[in-house]
Amino acid sequence: MFSSERLPLAEAYAARLATDGVVRGLIGPREAPRLWDRHLLNCAVLAELLPSGASVVDIGSGAGLPGLVVAIARPDLKVTLVEPLLRRTTFLQEVVDELSLEHVEVVRGRADSLHGTRVFDVVTSRAVAPLDRLLDWSMPLVAPEGALVAMKGSSVEEEVASSRSALERWGCADPEVRVLGGEVLTSTTVALRVVWADPAQVSWPLAPVAGRRPSARPRRKPRRPQRRQNP
Repeated sequence: MFSSERLPLAEAYAARLATDGVVRGLIGPREAPRLWDRHLLNCAVLAELLPSGASVVDIGSGAGLPGLVVAIARPDLKVTLVEPLLRRTTFLQEVVDELSLEHVEVVRGRADSLHGTRVFDVVTSRAVAPLDRLLDWSMPLVAPEGALVAMKGSSVEEEVASSRSALERWGCADPEVRVLGGEVLTSTTVALRVVWADPAQVSWPLAPVAGRRPSARPRRKPRRPQRRQNP
């Protein structure tokens, strides 16, 4: 999951998580002995769902899971880590600088602070919110041909079933559940992938309108008006 060139970076990140990450309250002390199996490798397998050269935003990035792990494994990606808490963004920026991850950007703020201003090929997250709320935060950031790719638990099917109205409201296609890492991990990763049902009907403002809050809903492309025939 990490090439020979990228493995030292993953090891350096793991060392920071096991030390500063614990001291600064980013991960629990009981998680340090199982960082690789439960966190790093568990997140790294998500990279197989991300297209080459994609722009990726990881919302609620926390200590960098999965966004920073994916960025370490895939230097071809352009990764933005979005996190509202200062102590977490400080840690993330320190790691990005120390590992010279020039393809990674750290943004302090909530996901909705980017609504109406930026879109991405992929929106990732891990244990951020139930699907109905996650759609509200994520879909305004998903490009018309992009996807939401969220790490979920074993109850993902029930979560999808209970979010049908939200999926319909957003105009999403049927979600796809993928189980990753079955051949290499002791505990597999469950990922949920959601795309637009009709990308051609979705358009986004590239910038907020002055004096107005950016829209948090997709705008349907207007139909070309039909010319009225003279009687």
